[in-house]
Amino acid sequence: MKNEIKFMVADITTLEVDAIVNAANKTLLGGGGVDGAIHAAAGPKLLEECKKLGGCETGQAKITGGYDLPAKYIIHTVGPVYTGSSRDAAELYSCYYGSLDLAAENDVHSIAFPGISTGVYGYPKPEAATIAVKAVVNWLDAHKDYGMQVNIVCFSNDDYKIYEQVVRGKR
Repeated sequence: MKNEIKFMVADITTLEVDAIVNAANKTLLGGGGVDGAIHAAAGPKLLEECKKLGGCETGQAKITGGYDLPAKYIIHTVGPVYTGSSRDAAELYSCYYGSLDLAAENDVHSIAFPGISTGVYGYPKPEAATIAVKAVVNWLDAHKDYGMQVNIVCFSNDDYKIYEQVVRGKR
């Protein structure tokens, strides 16, 4: 298997991959948006495991079982609340890169990411997409022989178009 990156519009909770990434809050106890959808689809055992993790800091990632999801694992990462600072960009980059490191530590070879911090955390989608693509490409370049399939899962066709423009260098 070779490294690759794919973009799609889909429901992340339905994907048959080794791990999905949850755009979580610091408590890891569920919330709105993709976080709430993942907790709902995974079932109550996810919440029980998350209660034992002691939360998670911004830019960091923790892993749990996937429970009722098709994915074996859920990697929870906490994106920054957007303020426009350079720290926001560094923390968002760390969410993607660190999630991939954690995935590799757990023998994950297929992973699906949502748009981290682009919902209620207010990160502008074009900037967030640029950071996401850069982090994923840099990780894949640094781990050429690993064999990771990265899926960037978009919530809508409009979001997909943003990633398309980033990849074409138009953003």
